[in-house]
Amino acid sequence: MISQATGMDIRNLCSDDISSLWRINEEGLPGTGKVTQEQIADLLSFSELSLGAYEDGLLTGFVICLLPRARYGSLNYAWFNENYQDFLYVDRIAVSQKHRNKQIGTLLYERVFKHASELKVPVAAEVSLNPPNPGSMRFHERNEFVEVGILHHESMSVTMLIRN
Repeated sequence: MISQATGMDIRNLCSDDISSLWRINEEGLPGTGKVTQEQIADLLSFSELSLGAYEDGLLTGFVICLLPRARYGSLNYAWFNENYQDFLYVDRIAVSQKHRNKQIGTLLYERVFKHASELKVPVAAEVSLNPPNPGSMRFHERNEFVEVGILHHESMSVTMLIRN
């Protein structure tokens, strides 16, 4: 489906996208969290919603979302499972460095919010506090996420966010 506002094609991700997903994820480190191409393939296999933004056939950004109680070992995801019955968890949203500040993340989140609304669940996400990720925090605040907790890990901390 083509977004008239930007000329972006938003469509479901597939296994052919894995190397591009990995590259974009690497550009977003440390905020996106390090993963291998095999881990990305695994995420896609049990994701509820996985969308890519494409410009002239090139993947420029993506979002991968999970429902509760998927077979996923993330401590951040586990926190939402312990604290919420229903949600659509944004495991990662990332835009290639070359394509940032073009509303691609916003377009992807519009699709996430529509899907969550159809499911009648809130959207859950987290942003790194340590190391800080102020750009992601501003992006999530603009998209009406509110802090619902802080989770401290051994070497980092994240703020837990919900958008109803």
